[in-house]
Amino acid sequence: MSLSLSPSRPSLRRARVQALDALRGLALGGILVVNITQLAQMYRYDATVSGLIVDVGFHQRFFPIFSFLFGIGFALFLESARGRARRPRLVLLRRLVILAGFGIPHHLAQPGEALLPYALFGILFLLPASYLPRTAVLVLGAVGSAAALVVAGGGVLLVPGLFLLGMAAARSGLVRDVERRPGMLTGLLVAGLAIAVPLTIWYLTMPLRERFAGYGGPVAAVAGLSAAMAYTGGFLLWLRTRAGAVACRALAPLGRMALTNYVVATALVLLLIGPLGLVGSESYGVVFALAASVIAAQAGFSVWWLGRFRYGPLEWLWRCGTWWQAVPLRVPGPGEPPEPVG
Repeated sequence: MSLSLSPSRPSLRRARVQALDALRGLALGGILVVNITQLAQMYRYDATVSGLIVDVGFHQRFFPIFSFLFGIGFALFLESARGRARRPRLVLLRRLVILAGFGIPHHLAQPGEALLPYALFGILFLLPASYLPRTAVLVLGAVGSAAALVVAGGGVLLVPGLFLLGMAAARSGLVRDVERRPGMLTGLLVAGLAIAVPLTIWYLTMPLRERFAGYGGPVAAVAGLSAAMAYTGGFLLWLRTRAGAVACRALAPLGRMALTNYVVATALVLLLIGPLGLVGSESYGVVFALAASVIAAQAGFSVWWLGRFRYGPLEWLWRCGTWWQAVPLRVPGPGEPPEPVG
Protein backbone atom coordinates (compact mmCIF):
# COMPACT_ATOMS: atom_id res chain seq x y z
CA MET A 1 0.00 0.00 0.00
CA SER A 2 1.39 3.38 -0.94
CA LEU A 3 1.22 6.63 0.99
CA SER A 4 -1.68 7.93 -1.07
CA LEU A 5 -4.51 9.25 1.07
CA SER A 6 -8.18 8.61 0.63
CA PRO A 7 -10.33 11.60 -0.41
CA SER A 8 -11.83 11.74 3.10
CA ARG A 9 -8.45 12.38 4.70
CA PRO A 10 -6.77 15.78 4.45
CA SER A 11 -3.47 15.86 2.61
CA LEU A 12 -0.20 16.03 4.47
CA ARG A 13 0.86 18.88 2.20
CA ARG A 14 0.61 22.21 3.99
CA ALA A 15 2.60 25.18 5.16
CA ARG A 16 5.51 24.40 7.42
CA VAL A 17 4.70 23.71 11.07
CA GLN A 18 6.69 26.36 12.90
CA ALA A 19 6.60 24.47 16.20
CA LEU A 20 8.30 21.44 14.66
CA ASP A 21 10.95 23.63 13.04
CA ALA A 22 11.59 25.18 16.47
CA LEU A 23 11.78 21.72 18.03
CA ARG A 24 14.33 20.76 15.40
CA GLY A 25 16.32 23.87 16.30
CA LEU A 26 16.24 22.90 19.97
CA ALA A 27 17.44 19.39 19.13
CA LEU A 28 20.24 20.86 17.03
CA GLY A 29 21.48 22.78 20.06
CA GLY A 30 21.37 19.73 22.32
CA ILE A 31 23.19 17.60 19.77
CA LEU A 32 25.87 20.27 19.44
CA VAL A 33 26.71 20.02 23.16
CA VAL A 34 27.33 16.27 22.80
CA ASN A 35 29.24 16.70 19.54
CA ILE A 36 31.62 19.21 21.13
CA THR A 37 32.52 16.76 23.89
CA GLN A 38 33.08 14.00 21.33
CA LEU A 39 35.18 16.11 18.99
CA ALA A 40 37.23 17.34 21.96
CA GLN A 41 37.51 13.79 23.39
CA MET A 42 36.06 14.87 26.73
CA TYR A 43 34.88 11.72 28.50
CA ARG A 44 35.25 12.45 32.26
CA TYR A 45 31.60 13.32 32.80
CA ASP A 46 31.89 12.37 36.46
CA ALA A 47 34.62 14.93 37.12
CA THR A 48 32.44 18.05 37.45
CA VAL A 49 28.82 19.03 37.96
CA SER A 50 28.66 20.46 34.45
CA GLY A 51 30.03 17.19 33.09
CA LEU A 52 27.31 15.31 34.92
CA ILE A 53 24.72 17.62 33.37
CA VAL A 54 26.08 16.78 29.91
CA ASP A 55 25.87 13.08 30.71
CA VAL A 56 22.33 12.92 32.13
CA GLY A 57 20.81 15.95 30.44
CA PHE A 58 22.10 15.72 26.88
CA HIS A 59 23.44 12.27 25.99
CA GLN A 60 20.82 10.27 24.09
CA ARG A 61 18.24 12.99 24.79
CA PHE A 62 18.25 15.02 21.59
CA PHE A 63 19.16 12.70 18.73
CA PRO A 64 15.87 10.75 19.25
CA ILE A 65 13.97 14.01 18.70
CA PHE A 66 15.96 14.77 15.57
CA SER A 67 15.47 11.23 14.24
CA PHE A 68 11.72 11.29 14.87
CA LEU A 69 11.46 14.62 13.05
CA PHE A 70 13.43 13.18 10.13
CA GLY A 71 10.78 10.48 9.75
CA ILE A 72 8.06 13.14 9.79
CA GLY A 73 9.91 15.16 7.17
CA PHE A 74 10.31 12.11 4.96
CA ALA A 75 6.55 11.43 4.98
CA LEU A 76 5.74 15.07 4.27
CA PHE A 77 8.22 15.24 1.42
CA LEU A 78 6.95 12.02 -0.13
CA GLU A 79 3.37 13.30 -0.09
CA SER A 80 4.53 16.55 -1.68
CA ALA A 81 6.52 14.64 -4.31
CA ARG A 82 3.48 12.52 -5.20
CA GLY A 83 1.79 15.62 -6.53
CA ARG A 84 4.83 16.79 -8.49
CA ALA A 85 6.56 13.71 -9.92
CA ARG A 86 5.47 10.54 -11.69
CA ARG A 87 7.95 8.46 -9.67
CA PRO A 88 8.05 10.14 -6.25
CA ARG A 89 10.08 7.38 -4.57
CA LEU A 90 12.81 7.85 -7.15
CA VAL A 91 12.91 11.50 -6.12
CA LEU A 92 13.18 10.40 -2.48
CA LEU A 93 15.96 7.96 -3.31
CA ARG A 94 17.90 10.71 -5.06
CA ARG A 95 17.35 12.96 -2.05
CA LEU A 96 18.76 10.35 0.32
CA VAL A 97 21.73 9.61 -1.95
CA ILE A 98 22.58 13.32 -2.01
CA LEU A 99 22.32 13.41 1.78
CA ALA A 100 24.85 10.57 1.87
CA GLY A 101 27.04 12.69 -0.38
CA PHE A 102 26.99 15.44 2.23
CA GLY A 103 27.55 12.89 4.98
CA ILE A 104 30.68 11.19 3.63
CA PRO A 105 33.01 14.22 3.87
CA HIS A 106 31.32 15.30 7.08
CA HIS A 107 31.98 11.84 8.52
CA LEU A 108 35.70 12.29 7.81
CA ALA A 109 35.67 15.42 9.95
CA GLN A 110 33.38 14.02 12.63
CA PRO A 111 33.17 10.23 12.93
CA GLY A 112 29.82 9.34 14.41
CA GLU A 113 27.97 12.15 12.65
CA ALA A 114 24.34 11.68 11.63
CA LEU A 115 24.02 12.50 7.93
CA LEU A 116 25.50 9.33 6.47
CA PRO A 117 23.63 6.87 8.73
CA TYR A 118 20.42 8.86 8.25
CA ALA A 119 20.77 8.52 4.49
CA LEU A 120 21.53 4.80 4.66
CA PHE A 121 18.75 4.05 7.13
CA GLY A 122 16.37 6.12 5.04
CA ILE A 123 17.12 4.02 1.98
CA LEU A 124 16.97 0.73 3.88
CA PHE A 125 13.90 1.40 6.03
CA LEU A 126 11.89 4.49 5.10
CA LEU A 127 11.63 3.85 1.38
CA PRO A 128 10.37 0.24 1.78
CA ALA A 129 8.05 1.31 4.59
CA SER A 130 6.43 3.88 2.31
CA TYR A 131 4.61 0.97 0.62
CA LEU A 132 3.11 -0.23 3.92
CA PRO A 133 -0.10 0.90 5.66
CA ARG A 134 0.26 3.31 8.55
CA THR A 135 -0.53 0.70 11.22
CA ALA A 136 2.20 -1.61 9.94
CA VAL A 137 4.70 1.28 9.94
CA LEU A 138 3.72 2.14 13.52
CA VAL A 139 4.11 -1.44 14.72
CA LEU A 140 7.45 -1.90 12.97
CA GLY A 141 8.70 1.38 14.43
CA ALA A 142 7.68 0.42 17.96
CA VAL A 143 9.12 -3.11 17.69
CA GLY A 144 12.33 -1.85 16.09
CA SER A 145 12.83 0.80 18.75
CA ALA A 146 12.20 -1.68 21.58
CA ALA A 147 14.61 -4.20 20.05
CA ALA A 148 17.32 -1.54 19.68
CA LEU A 149 16.88 -0.52 23.32
CA VAL A 150 17.00 -4.05 24.74
CA VAL A 151 19.54 -5.69 22.44
CA ALA A 152 21.89 -2.88 21.50
CA GLY A 153 21.35 -0.40 24.33
CA GLY A 154 20.07 2.29 21.99
CA GLY A 155 22.62 4.24 20.01
CA VAL A 156 22.49 4.53 16.24
CA LEU A 157 20.41 1.35 15.91
CA LEU A 158 17.55 3.22 17.54
CA VAL A 159 17.33 5.52 14.52
CA PRO A 160 15.36 3.25 12.11
CA GLY A 161 12.58 2.68 14.62
CA LEU A 162 12.32 6.39 15.35
CA PHE A 163 12.24 7.12 11.62
CA LEU A 164 9.27 4.79 11.24
CA LEU A 165 7.47 6.21 14.27
CA GLY A 166 7.91 9.71 12.84
CA MET A 167 6.55 8.56 9.49
CA ALA A 168 3.53 6.97 11.19
CA ALA A 169 2.89 10.14 13.20
CA ALA A 170 2.95 12.28 10.04
CA ARG A 171 0.62 9.93 8.20
CA SER A 172 -1.82 9.96 11.14
CA GLY A 173 -2.19 13.74 10.83
CA LEU A 174 -0.70 14.55 14.23
CA VAL A 175 1.74 17.09 12.79
CA ARG A 176 -0.98 19.24 11.24
CA ASP A 177 -2.20 20.63 14.55
CA VAL A 178 0.41 19.59 17.09
CA GLU A 179 0.24 23.02 18.70
CA ARG A 180 -3.45 22.48 19.49
CA ARG A 181 -3.02 19.18 21.35
CA PRO A 182 -2.13 20.22 24.92
CA GLY A 183 -3.49 16.97 26.34
CA MET A 184 -1.22 14.86 24.17
CA LEU A 185 1.76 17.09 24.90
CA THR A 186 1.10 16.99 28.63
CA GLY A 187 0.90 13.21 28.41
CA LEU A 188 4.31 13.11 26.70
CA LEU A 189 5.79 15.34 29.39
CA VAL A 190 4.37 13.42 32.34
CA ALA A 191 5.00 9.93 30.95
CA GLY A 192 8.52 10.87 29.89
CA LEU A 193 9.40 12.24 33.32
CA ALA A 194 7.80 9.28 35.10
CA ILE A 195 10.14 6.91 33.27
CA ALA A 196 13.23 9.07 32.86
CA VAL A 197 13.65 10.27 36.44
CA PRO A 198 13.85 6.88 38.22
CA LEU A 199 15.94 5.36 35.43
CA THR A 200 18.37 8.28 35.54
CA ILE A 201 18.71 7.84 39.30
CA TRP A 202 19.34 4.12 38.76
CA TYR A 203 21.93 4.96 36.12
CA LEU A 204 23.74 7.29 38.52
CA THR A 205 23.98 4.55 41.13
CA MET A 206 25.85 2.26 38.72
CA PRO A 207 29.63 1.81 39.06
CA LEU A 208 31.46 4.22 36.79
CA ARG A 209 32.95 1.45 34.67
CA GLU A 210 29.51 0.05 33.93
CA ARG A 211 27.98 3.49 33.48
CA PHE A 212 30.43 4.66 30.85
CA ALA A 213 30.51 1.38 28.93
CA GLY A 214 28.03 2.45 26.30
CA TYR A 215 26.49 5.04 28.67
CA GLY A 216 24.97 2.39 30.89
CA GLY A 217 23.41 0.24 28.18
CA PRO A 218 19.63 -0.18 28.03
CA VAL A 219 19.01 1.75 31.27
CA ALA A 220 20.62 4.91 29.93
CA ALA A 221 19.04 4.42 26.51
CA VAL A 222 15.50 4.10 27.86
CA ALA A 223 16.12 7.03 30.21
CA GLY A 224 17.36 9.08 27.26
CA LEU A 225 14.40 8.23 25.04
CA SER A 226 11.96 8.96 27.87
CA ALA A 227 13.67 12.27 28.56
CA ALA A 228 13.39 13.08 24.85
CA MET A 229 9.63 12.51 25.14
CA ALA A 230 9.49 14.84 28.14
CA TYR A 231 11.61 17.48 26.41
CA THR A 232 9.35 17.33 23.35
CA GLY A 233 6.11 17.61 25.30
CA GLY A 234 7.39 20.31 27.62
CA PHE A 235 8.96 22.38 24.87
CA LEU A 236 5.91 22.28 22.60
CA LEU A 237 3.71 23.23 25.55
CA TRP A 238 6.03 26.13 26.35
CA LEU A 239 5.77 27.34 22.76
CA ARG A 240 2.07 27.98 23.46
CA THR A 241 3.05 30.75 25.90
CA ARG A 242 3.97 34.30 24.99
CA ALA A 243 7.65 33.76 25.81
CA GLY A 244 7.59 30.50 23.88
CA ALA A 245 6.18 32.24 20.83
CA VAL A 246 9.15 34.63 20.87
CA ALA A 247 11.56 31.69 21.16
CA CYS A 248 9.78 29.93 18.31
CA ARG A 249 10.47 32.85 15.98
CA ALA A 250 14.19 32.54 16.78
CA LEU A 251 14.48 28.74 16.75
CA ALA A 252 12.27 27.90 13.77
CA PRO A 253 14.68 29.42 11.19
CA LEU A 254 17.53 27.55 12.91
CA GLY A 255 15.58 24.32 12.44
CA ARG A 256 14.67 25.08 8.84
CA MET A 257 18.39 25.40 8.07
CA ALA A 258 19.34 22.34 10.14
CA LEU A 259 21.56 20.78 7.45
CA THR A 260 23.58 23.94 6.90
CA ASN A 261 23.84 24.71 10.60
CA TYR A 262 24.80 21.14 11.53
CA VAL A 263 27.67 21.03 9.04
CA VAL A 264 28.89 24.57 9.74
CA ALA A 265 28.81 23.94 13.50
CA THR A 266 31.22 21.03 13.07
CA ALA A 267 33.68 23.27 11.23
CA LEU A 268 33.39 25.99 13.88
CA VAL A 269 33.90 23.55 16.73
CA LEU A 270 36.95 21.97 15.10
CA LEU A 271 38.45 25.43 14.71
CA LEU A 272 37.75 26.50 18.29
CA ILE A 273 38.28 23.48 20.57
CA GLY A 274 42.07 23.80 20.30
CA PRO A 275 42.37 27.52 21.09
CA LEU A 276 39.82 27.11 23.90
CA GLY A 277 41.85 24.29 25.44
CA LEU A 278 38.98 21.82 25.38
CA VAL A 279 40.76 18.80 23.90
CA GLY A 280 40.96 16.10 26.57
CA SER A 281 39.89 18.56 29.27
CA GLU A 282 37.14 18.58 31.88
CA SER A 283 35.99 22.14 31.08
CA TYR A 284 32.36 21.27 30.46
CA GLY A 285 31.24 24.76 31.42
CA VAL A 286 33.17 26.06 28.41
CA VAL A 287 31.35 23.48 26.28
CA PHE A 288 28.01 25.04 27.23
CA ALA A 289 29.33 28.54 26.52
CA LEU A 290 30.68 27.47 23.14
CA ALA A 291 27.48 25.66 22.16
CA ALA A 292 25.33 28.60 23.23
CA SER A 293 27.51 31.03 21.26
CA VAL A 294 27.42 28.93 18.10
CA ILE A 295 23.66 28.37 18.31
CA ALA A 296 22.97 32.05 19.01
CA ALA A 297 25.10 33.10 16.03
CA GLN A 298 23.49 30.52 13.78
CA ALA A 299 19.98 31.44 14.91
CA GLY A 300 20.64 35.09 14.11
CA PHE A 301 22.17 34.23 10.75
CA SER A 302 19.28 31.88 9.93
CA VAL A 303 16.72 34.60 10.65
CA TRP A 304 18.64 37.02 8.43
CA TRP A 305 19.16 34.50 5.61
CA LEU A 306 15.59 33.22 5.49
CA GLY A 307 14.32 36.78 5.40
CA ARG A 308 15.92 36.95 1.97
CA PHE A 309 16.02 33.38 0.66
CA ARG A 310 13.67 30.40 0.65
CA TYR A 311 16.23 27.83 1.78
CA GLY A 312 19.55 27.60 3.57
CA PRO A 313 22.65 27.26 1.34
CA LEU A 314 23.05 23.49 1.71
CA GLU A 315 19.28 22.99 1.77
CA TRP A 316 19.08 24.74 -1.59
CA LEU A 317 21.80 22.54 -3.10
CA TRP A 318 20.05 19.49 -1.65
CA ARG A 319 16.76 20.56 -3.16
CA CYS A 320 18.28 21.30 -6.58
CA GLY A 321 19.86 17.85 -6.65
CA THR A 322 16.66 16.22 -5.44
CA TRP A 323 14.57 17.71 -8.26
CA TRP A 324 17.45 17.67 -10.72
CA GLN A 325 16.93 21.30 -11.63
CA ALA A 326 17.71 24.74 -10.28
CA VAL A 327 14.94 25.85 -7.93
CA PRO A 328 14.19 29.47 -7.01
CA LEU A 329 16.21 30.65 -4.04
CA ARG A 330 15.02 34.16 -3.26
CA VAL A 331 12.02 34.75 -1.03
CA PRO A 332 8.83 34.92 -3.13
CA GLY A 333 7.35 38.34 -3.63
CA PRO A 334 3.66 39.32 -3.43
CA GLY A 335 1.54 37.00 -5.52
CA GLU A 336 4.25 34.33 -5.85
CA PRO A 337 3.63 30.81 -4.48
CA PRO A 338 4.78 30.11 -0.89
CA GLU A 339 7.49 27.66 0.05
CA PRO A 340 6.37 24.06 -0.60
CA VAL A 341 6.86 21.37 2.03
CA GLY A 342 10.08 19.36 1.57
